[in-house]
Amino acid sequence: MRIWQVTETGGPFTPAHAPEPLPGPGEALVRVAAVGLNFADLLMRDGKYQERPPLPYIPGMEMAGTVLSLGPGTEGPAPGTRVMAYLGRGALAEVVAVPVARLLPLPDAMPFDHAAAFPVAYGTSHLALDHKARLQPGETLLVLGAAGGVGLTAVEIGHRMGARVVACARGEAKLQVARAAGADMAIDSETPDLKAAFKALGGVDVVYDALGGAAGEAALSALRPEGRFLAIGFASGEVPQIRANHLLVKNLTVIGLWWGGYLNFAPAVLDDSLRQLLGWYAEGGLRPHVSHALPFADLPLALDLLRDRKSTGKVVVTLPP
Repeated sequence: MRIWQVTETGGPFTPAHAPEPLPGPGEALVRVAAVGLNFADLLMRDGKYQERPPLPYIPGMEMAGTVLSLGPGTEGPAPGTRVMAYLGRGALAEVVAVPVARLLPLPDAMPFDHAAAFPVAYGTSHLALDHKARLQPGETLLVLGAAGGVGLTAVEIGHRMGARVVACARGEAKLQVARAAGADMAIDSETPDLKAAFKALGGVDVVYDALGGAAGEAALSALRPEGRFLAIGFASGEVPQIRANHLLVKNLTVIGLWWGGYLNFAPAVLDDSLRQLLGWYAEGGLRPHVSHALPFADLPLALDLLRDRKSTGKVVVTLPP
């Protein structure tokens, strides 16, 4: 089967062939139809992610496809069932062996590209805003990187939860995408005095920061007393420097979230969150935004779109049936 692999830290994603895996006990064999790409795929390749897998490895954190068979003595979705899964890595292959505990059947109306784009982005934002920050109706939510993979879902979920959502992204085209997802207000991240623009909002209850750097530091200053700052990621390449005395004076809370880390200590929390999100999707309440769906062979081009910030929402690569 065809795969993509990383053979050296910071090196290219290279195509290769490998034997098809055999599902073991507790596993299902899944034919991959689409793989969702994440900025974290690039960070992992560069040795800058929370996990550093031994080389060589197959990248790709999330996928959707069709169950082919089950391992010996395994109960799970029947062959032919359309499913999604979060793998952490290993999705960029034509066939994968997946623990059945990580498989979720798809709503009938959900296409594979939406499904492959779903677990990480929607899961991250829902867990951050609901489980961690306890966002309340009527509160003001400021989303940094609001047109990106996770940021756009934070706008959409925040709107659904009844918050006043302020989106911050680069350029009018990306701000329009955020408005379409439910943003009540939009601020260009290229605004000369971003700190002043945030403070002019009249107070922010929750900051969702997927960027880090100067924008994160500016957003922190706009929080109301008892505000919550969600540290989601650092796509800017810079970790914001948070001064403890500022937290003390305004009684602020900084909340870190590594969504995938819950697999190690509380996987049921992820499962419950994703099932709720899939229910919302089935009701028509969520609209995944996939700006680019490219063939499997075009993975390098797809990753360039992420690296150069030329995409909005999610980028996926697809495989033929």
